[in-house]
Amino acid sequence: MICYRLQCENGHAFEGWYRDSATFVQLQQNGFLSCPECGTSDVRQALMAPAIAKGGKSGGAAEHESAPTSAPAAQAAGGAGIPDKVLVAFQKMRQVVEQNCENMGDRFAEEAVRIHHGEAPERGIYGNATERDHEMLREEGVDVVAIPWVRRSDS
Repeated sequence: MICYRLQCENGHAFEGWYRDSATFVQLQQNGFLSCPECGTSDVRQALMAPAIAKGGKSGGAAEHESAPTSAPAAQAAGGAGIPDKVLVAFQKMRQVVEQNCENMGDRFAEEAVRIHHGEAPERGIYGNATERDHEMLREEGVDVVAIPWVRRSDS
């Protein structure tokens, strides 16, 4: 996964997570990106500082970009109490993760460690992780991001 800092034509800044730069370009060219603040589809990459990952066997930014993504075990049922703009952004994030990453379900932590140690192909994954799983992953030096897992926009 790669994180881009984005900006719309109205100057609103936000982040977007993508499988790789080619996926970002494809979504941008097809008009599938939009600003969570104003909804415009005129979205471009903004300047940002590079992310440098610490630890791991290979180190460097490439390892950071391919870090597995985790959906929290306690999923938000419908997003009650979340402002509409934020809910839409979370729904879009979920859609991108589901389209570009492999769902490992309850096997997430085990597969993340296998990827980290080079025992499984490097790829974006997501799934369920307990607090104990998160602690074990941190101890192993695996970069994991927990994201809000709201209901799909089509449900």
